[in-house]
Amino acid sequence: MSKIRKAFENKKAFIPFVTCGDPDIDTTKKIIKELAAAGADLIEFGIPFSDPTAEGPVIQAANIRALSNGVTTDDIFAMVKEIRQEITDIPFVFMTYANVVYSYGIERFAQNAKEAGMDGIILPDVPFEEKEEFAPFFRAVDMDFISLIAPTSDSRVEMIAKAAEGFVYCVSSLGVTGVRSNITTDVGGMIQLVRKANPDIPCAVGFGISTPEQAAKMAKDSDGVIVGSAIVKQIGQHGVDAADVVAEYVRSMKAAM
Repeated sequence: MSKIRKAFENKKAFIPFVTCGDPDIDTTKKIIKELAAAGADLIEFGIPFSDPTAEGPVIQAANIRALSNGVTTDDIFAMVKEIRQEITDIPFVFMTYANVVYSYGIERFAQNAKEAGMDGIILPDVPFEEKEEFAPFFRAVDMDFISLIAPTSDSRVEMIAKAAEGFVYCVSSLGVTGVRSNITTDVGGMIQLVRKANPDIPCAVGFGISTPEQAAKMAKDSDGVIVGSAIVKQIGQHGVDAADVVAEYVRSMKAAM
């Protein structure tokens, strides 16, 4: 069983997301350590990209801030390697875009990511039908290539679920990432389809979750909850002082779940 799958054993997993290098690498390191201490079960590391098509304005702004500071993929690999010396038990997953990996060199990216201490990758702009251009390089280094399903996936859910690695990322809402006051999608129905096709794969829900009440509701049907924009928004507001604020928020979300 992969390290990622183990993160879901006997509990509802809380999965926070941060944009690496926002506002700077040192602050990202502090935030990651605080996330771990606050009870994160798996952490998503966003590698900034100039055209993050799945992201709403909050995470887009974080990408711009990080890139404006000159953060590079190699800087992020070095940061992960340093953090891994302290945090050894929590799975780490990259979330970025195909062009970031492709321009770096897919095989080289996979090898360096694994060497740094990563356990999986999510590329939201790579359709399931095109994943084999990337996935074999990550499988070769024992990293999970994590697939997404959306409310519009319909007949493709079974196909995606049967081939899923690590966990299935269930997108709760149509559109881009961002805080939402209400989530009206039939998330439970999506998860039922996944479990029917692949009873062993965990399902985590993301996009739009920002309050403890939403986290508790989504955790009832799913195996985990992913929170990105709400955390990135706090980092944007508090900058280098964000670590303690984010940790307190994560503790409240964990408690609700």
